[in-house]
Amino acid sequence: MIGATGQIGRAAVRALAEEGWRVRAASRGGGRDERWPGSVESVAVDRDDDAAVAGLIGDGCDVVLDCVAYGRAHARQLLGLADRIGSAVVITTGAVYEDDQGRGFGTQDRPDGAPRYPVPLPESQRTVPPGDGYGGRKVALERELLAAGDRLPTTLLRAGAIHGPHCRTPRELYFVKRALDGRPVRILAYGGRSRFHPVHVDNLAELVRLAAHRPGSRVLNAGDPQAPTVADIAAAVDAVLEVRGELVPVDGEPPHPHVGSTPWSLAHPLVYDMSAAERELGYRPVTGYAESLPATVAWLTEQLAATPDWRTAFPDMAAAYDPMTDLFDYAAEDAWLRDTRRSSGTGPAR
Repeated sequence: MIGATGQIGRAAVRALAEEGWRVRAASRGGGRDERWPGSVESVAVDRDDDAAVAGLIGDGCDVVLDCVAYGRAHARQLLGLADRIGSAVVITTGAVYEDDQGRGFGTQDRPDGAPRYPVPLPESQRTVPPGDGYGGRKVALERELLAAGDRLPTTLLRAGAIHGPHCRTPRELYFVKRALDGRPVRILAYGGRSRFHPVHVDNLAELVRLAAHRPGSRVLNAGDPQAPTVADIAAAVDAVLEVRGELVPVDGEPPHPHVGSTPWSLAHPLVYDMSAAERELGYRPVTGYAESLPATVAWLTEQLAATPDWRTAFPDMAAAYDPMTDLFDYAAEDAWLRDTRRSSGTGPAR
């Protein structure tokens, strides 16, 4: 397991070790999760150090799970060890997809509009060209590994919006923090109808477990059994925290860069077709969004209690979203609400 102490690795190590696999869990710091069985061996490894990765593989292993592979160099590193690896499972992303007009995740602001993907979205959908940027480098990784499928059978899992404890960029924070801060409203662009298919880490771990038993050279979507709307997610988080927030849907795009834009906000739905994973691996989700949410919310609440400044608690979240929008600009929200309600004659915001 490469990247074992990240969000995905923690769950996958536990799932495989509990099934009886002998697991070597590699991470930069060599740490371990308190829920892992004692049989798990923790190893400190720098993913970019070829000799260290070769040492991790040693004389050979049945399966490599790589949670942090990124770009051609990492693909070639794995392929250089193919004679010592039975098969591989590599985590990739839905950010590789583009629509039939060449619009993808990085082209939300194009003059011709945001991407429109088929619903549901199959693995056969075209992808962005290999190259720079997150999606482009993941495509380069995928193509390199798929081209060498005869040497190293690799299952590539295109993960949706990952959720669950230990996430470095937890989208649920957007609503959890509002509830804890006593914010009365949840302003949602696109009418609150945005759908960005989530995948819980335990469902990803189940896909990893199944792929380990059925090696092959393939690409599979990785998603939960449901793809709730952002309004559904807002209501579900409020329900877990036993608060009642007012949903304020806004037609169309966010009315202000800091108002109405959530980590799920898409102009058009991104909903995975999961039939290939069901057909090829016998995949059956082990949890759903709503039933898994209480544990996620509890973990986020604990993190914020320990480190109230969300940017300090979740620096990767701040780095990912702050350049584009302040997720918690309550002053901008209140100003927009006052102006909107004044102009509509509905009175001041609560």
